[in-house]
Amino acid sequence: MRFSGLRVLREGLTGNRGWTAQWRDPEPQAEYDAIIIGGGGHGLSTAYYLAKNHGMTNIAVLEKGYLGGGNVGRNTTVVRGNYFLPGNSEFYSHSLKLWEGLSEELNYNVMFSQRGVITLFHSDVQRDASARRGNAMINQGDDAELLDRDGLRELLPYLDYDNGRFPIHGGLLHRRGGTARHDAVAWGYARGADQRGVDLIQQCEVTGIDIENGKVRGVQTTRGAIRAKKVAIVTAGRSGQVAAMAGMRLPIESHVLQAFVSEGLKPVIDHVISFGMGHFYISQSDKGGLVFGGDLDFYASYAQRGNLPMMEHVMEAGMTLMPMIGKARVLRSWGGIMDMTPDGSPIIDKTETEGLFVDCGWCYGGFKAVPASGYALAHLMATGQPHETAAGFRLDRFRSGEGLMDEEATGSQHNLH
Repeated sequence: MRFSGLRVLREGLTGNRGWTAQWRDPEPQAEYDAIIIGGGGHGLSTAYYLAKNHGMTNIAVLEKGYLGGGNVGRNTTVVRGNYFLPGNSEFYSHSLKLWEGLSEELNYNVMFSQRGVITLFHSDVQRDASARRGNAMINQGDDAELLDRDGLRELLPYLDYDNGRFPIHGGLLHRRGGTARHDAVAWGYARGADQRGVDLIQQCEVTGIDIENGKVRGVQTTRGAIRAKKVAIVTAGRSGQVAAMAGMRLPIESHVLQAFVSEGLKPVIDHVISFGMGHFYISQSDKGGLVFGGDLDFYASYAQRGNLPMMEHVMEAGMTLMPMIGKARVLRSWGGIMDMTPDGSPIIDKTETEGLFVDCGWCYGGFKAVPASGYALAHLMATGQPHETAAGFRLDRFRSGEGLMDEEATGSQHNLH
């Protein structure tokens, strides 16, 4: 089934009786060419690009719950390419280009809205850092504009510019950044992968990884053993637990990141705004809710919920930045499990076990990386060589100390990234 305006009109006039299921619900086969553990955005995009770019169709995506039920459905939907360091900048620039054509490619509206991302600065030092980052973005081929206080006020008149602790001096505008609909991204990739013959198997938890003589042979699941010569672990905050089934200890910690949405309001915030001093970020969804978040909860956890002190911290930062939101009622909150690396940059690499791959350590960058992550991992699995945009995301950099990418210059403490 292809979507079109005419099809939507026809179904609306005929009681919507012609829609069919978006993907099959197959039983797992005894053997596949490749298995992807994790039915989130990264796993589904990997399956899609394996089929589309490399002609591999005998693939299974195994998800212990339902497709898109993890971090891809538990985030603040921000998409941006405003990274600074070589290795990261090329990758996220590539991801942004994929985002810009994603709805057309998938024939599925992922609701990508390039409303612009504005990162505020509050001191001369932060202004200089923003200018340096903006120049790096432009050199990479992306867009960046340094706004002074007056230029920023024209776009964001509702901020508290004269706050005593954090006066706003200006901001770095990244116009091509924005937001997308998180569940639509997962559904679009799932539908595209299914159309190319990929088996999407839900309610199928992996309980073990079979390894013989240093080679992966398949997995054990709650629906039986499944053989495969290539297996990819793409399970975000659960990556450490799944890798342990293969005898691996990954250099990641899992932390909770809370997010919130308010009741629906009339349009008021046109951009994505990031508070340079309070680690608070906010945008407004198409349904009118203010979507916002802040820091990690700063303790390791696998719980998809947060704590009240961090909730209070986020609300305080929001009120400091824009007091106008004080009367908005919070509708709901949620927590995602962030897989944090020591240098704040991800891992897309082979492991020492032949045929076993890992895609993890996305810290705060997981949602915006969905297209390029799948693209790069698919390339690695199909060719055995890293994609040029992800060549720096080596697993062994934490053992050797070479090639570390400390994007935020916060050292080797996981929870600071």
